[in-house]
Amino acid sequence: MSLKPQICEHLQTLEVNPPDKYVCDECTKTGDSWLHLRKCQTCGTTLCCDSSPNQHARKHAESHEGHSVVVSAEPGEKWSYCFEHDSFNPKAY
Repeated sequence: MSLKPQICEHLQTLEVNPPDKYVCDECTKTGDSWLHLRKCQTCGTTLCCDSSPNQHARKHAESHEGHSVVVSAEPGEKWSYCFEHDSFNPKAY
């Protein structure tokens, strides 16, 4: 038996602002590298994931109130995540 993910209200009502670039906005400023990208659904900035050295997406969510929801900015991935509720939607769009 497989469990369904708990999807918070942020993800249930999300109108996806799809990815439009494939670089970390902060890493490009410092010349750093990243592994995977996430797009903030509030302001549209694209930032690196928790597996990346700088973890810019998480830092952004923690320092900007109301910027807790991201979508994957990786080609072929269409999931969303809410940092505030640690909630994941595998099929965001």
